[in-house]
Amino acid sequence: MFGLFSRKSNKPFIDKLHGEIMAGVLNPALYLSYGVSDTFEGRFEMLVLHGALTTRRIELLPAPGPDLAQDLTDGIFRALDATLREMGVGDVTVPKKMKKHAESYAGRAFSYFSALQKQDEKALRLALARNVYGDEARAASSENGRLAAYALAIDARLATYDLDHFMSGKVGYPDPADMGA
Repeated sequence: MFGLFSRKSNKPFIDKLHGEIMAGVLNPALYLSYGVSDTFEGRFEMLVLHGALTTRRIELLPAPGPDLAQDLTDGIFRALDATLREMGVGDVTVPKKMKKHAESYAGRAFSYFSALQKQDEKALRLALARNVYGDEARAASSENGRLAAYALAIDARLATYDLDHFMSGKVGYPDPADMGA
C-alpha cells in the first residue's frame, strides 16, 4: 500500500492535475473578459493563481497530501522549464529565469494565501492588481474585482475536495465566465 504513494507512482496523478491546472490557466474568459494579458507573463500569473491555490489545498490534506502537493509543485516547474526551452531560452539562461519565476511564484502565492486566510478581499484585490495587472491603482477596477471573486470561488471550491478527489486527477475550477460582468 505504501508503494502506491511513492514519488514515482504519483506521476500519473501529477500529470492529470497539471493538465487540469493548465485548463484553468488557458480559459479564454480570463484573457477576453478579465483583462489578463494574453502573454507569457499573463499566463504565468494565472499559473500562479491556479497552481498555488491547488497545491495549497492539497498540502493541507492528510498524508500523502503534502507529498502530493510537493510533487505537483515540482511538476509545474518542470513544465515551466520545458516551456522556456521551447520558447528558445538558452540553456545558460534557463536556470536564472527559473530562479526568478520560483521567487515570483512563492511571493505571489504567499500574498494570495495570506489574504485568503484572513478573508481579506481588499488585500486580495491589491495583490492581484499588483501582480496580474502590474498596477495597484487597478485594485478597484471591475476586472480585478471579478478576478478576486474568481480566486475566492476557486478557494471555496477546492476547500470542498478531499484527497480522493485530487487522487482522481480532477480539479474542476469554477468557470470564470460565470463570475458576472
